[in-house]
Amino acid sequence: MDTTDTCPKCGGKELGRGKQNGYAVVTPTHKAISFGSEVEHVLCTDCGFIIESYVKQPEKFKTK
Repeated sequence: MDTTDTCPKCGGKELGRGKQNGYAVVTPTHKAISFGSEVEHVLCTDCGFIIESYVKQPEKFKTK
């Protein structure tokens, strides 16, 4: 994963990772039944700015 090491908002150098809880999942639109995938974030631990977001299981979104 190509991630920056500096927050573009505040210039902070300490970045953390986290995931959304509860029903915060992304589900594919082309599948009738799918549990989707959790969303993970890279964020600045100084100001809280979310630098990058991605789904944990991208293979669930392939159409074939």
